[in-house]
Amino acid sequence: MARAFPKASGAKFKTPVRIYHKASDRYYTIAERDGKFYQRRHQLGFDAADGREANALELEMQYVIGSGNHAQTFLHRNADGRLVQLPVSWYAERGGYWAMSPGYDRASHLDFRRPIDAGCMSCHNGYPSAHIEDDGGGPRFAGALPQGIDCQRCHGPGRAHVDAIKRGDLETARRAIVNPATLSRERQLEACMQCHLESTSSPLPFQIQRYEHPPFSYSPGQALGDYFIHFDHAPSAPGRDDKFEINGGAYRLRKSACFQRSEMTCMTCHDPHDVPRGAKAVERYVAVCQSCHETPHRGGVPRVAGMRASATCLDCHMPKRRTDDAVHVVMTDHYIQRQQARRDLLADLTEADARKSGDYRGEVVPYYPATLAATPENEMYLALAQVRQGSNLTAGLPRLERAIEKYIPERPEFYYELARAYAMVADHDADIRWCREALRRDATFVPALKELAAAATAKGDLTEAAQALETVVAQRPNDGNAFADLGNVYLRQGRLDDAQKTLRRALVLDATMPKANNTMGLAALKQGASATAETHFREAIRLQPDLQEAHYNLGNLLAGRRAYAEAGYHFERAIRSNPDYVEAHHSYGVVLALTHASAKAAAELQTTVRLAPGLAQAHLDLADVLATLGRTKDAAREYAIAANGNDSAAREAAQAGLRALGH
Repeated sequence: MARAFPKASGAKFKTPVRIYHKASDRYYTIAERDGKFYQRRHQLGFDAADGREANALELEMQYVIGSGNHAQTFLHRNADGRLVQLPVSWYAERGGYWAMSPGYDRASHLDFRRPIDAGCMSCHNGYPSAHIEDDGGGPRFAGALPQGIDCQRCHGPGRAHVDAIKRGDLETARRAIVNPATLSRERQLEACMQCHLESTSSPLPFQIQRYEHPPFSYSPGQALGDYFIHFDHAPSAPGRDDKFEINGGAYRLRKSACFQRSEMTCMTCHDPHDVPRGAKAVERYVAVCQSCHETPHRGGVPRVAGMRASATCLDCHMPKRRTDDAVHVVMTDHYIQRQQARRDLLADLTEADARKSGDYRGEVVPYYPATLAATPENEMYLALAQVRQGSNLTAGLPRLERAIEKYIPERPEFYYELARAYAMVADHDADIRWCREALRRDATFVPALKELAAAATAKGDLTEAAQALETVVAQRPNDGNAFADLGNVYLRQGRLDDAQKTLRRALVLDATMPKANNTMGLAALKQGASATAETHFREAIRLQPDLQEAHYNLGNLLAGRRAYAEAGYHFERAIRSNPDYVEAHHSYGVVLALTHASAKAAAELQTTVRLAPGLAQAHLDLADVLATLGRTKDAAREYAIAANGNDSAAREAAQAGLRALGH
């Protein structure tokens, strides 16, 4: 644990390393310069035939998460103190290799934009000593960061202990520090489970922190359930009973008969002050097994088919397995079983394999504590668990609403969470109602103000959206995301000057926001500054290569200047990011038609009308292309549809098309 968060500058890797990630069509390079390591991303863009790279971005690898026993992931610290995860990790298996970080092996991922929040830091490193600010873009860690998990994590705050030692008062010193060995079994386990108890890393949620306890407030010796409530799938959930995930050691151990029928704790096997490796580790853990199972098998250890002659208790009863969520990691299974699964536990997996079962849909049940006291607060938290990550929305929405209406909590968070849950089912009226209820309890509660703005924007009430975001930026003058959202609302209201002023402020606060650059491009177009717009669209794409809106907007700009080939490239990229992007299919179809690629144009336009059957202009454009291809019967059908639509211009053109076909 003390080696869990070192600086990357002391690492030793063979560089340069280059990998191609096919799913996102991006190249990543790990390089070293002057003792510092960097991750660089680029693509082969429209000009790839000329050998030119596109969308290049590079960040320094400044911190390391992980000791390297299994894997190491890397962080970059922005100038404002925010930490972001980098997309490529190092894995220890097979002598060490580089691959995408967990959660990144997919077409659309967070690339260089995944913030490290307080929840990440609270378990992966020592507690920061300096004040932490979060203006909406992720916490800003001021000052020097700890480099590893320290004594406080297991022993609690140590100032009084150290002061007593300095005074020579050893008795007070002993009382002033937590010694986990002297705690009850439950409290001792909780000192470990504060970080090592994760029922699942997939959406559930596995844990809810009680609102009255901020991050970093738990201290060993206290009841963990007073700070966190852990949840799990319902016991009957099909296909999830044997899930094996990277942070599931305590969860798996607690399933074991050895654990359930003894006073075993984590420290029965593990001494956090002395972690053996290799043969010494095996010898130690086998000795622990034999301390209870003195004669495990008559006639010695049985020889199991396929097991090596030197096999021990661990090989059969705690085998190494590949984790489901971090598919490049192999770890010991802490579920002590009589018989191991009859399959290859080390077989290669992909993240796509892990996602085949899909997100869980069903009841979310308490896991730890296993039962919750019958209090209004616990009833609301249990209802909240059903909806927070969408696992049980159908039953959870009315359940949480009833609990709130019954107990009328003072804290705004419960109302806000209900609003967010209604946003998941696109019920904008209910979303707005419960945001307002949250703000009745606390008119300055920023999460509810932002959610209200999002819901009002989706409903088309731009006045309320602007008012909510104006309140946010007045409270948080450094919240770049809020300024970016407000600039978007102003632009939709037609307040061009206000939009540009607000967006410029957003980009001064954080120039790396892709959507702010995209919106600034739209504002520039409204002003007739196409060159400025193009610069912003291209920057948005450089920052987020799968930002479909920016590709679409740049494609339209290029098509307007008749750069059809590159426009088509960007429409294709937009569609790759979102295959149901109606406008991109439509524009791409028109560009293909203009370049006389009529068959391809027909295919794109047919996709458009399938996705949006009421779009008269798309039916008209498809009819024109079909007529060009000589498919007059099909063209007449599409003209007839457009002629019966609500778009007057398309209707007149369609009627003219029908007349031209002799109809």
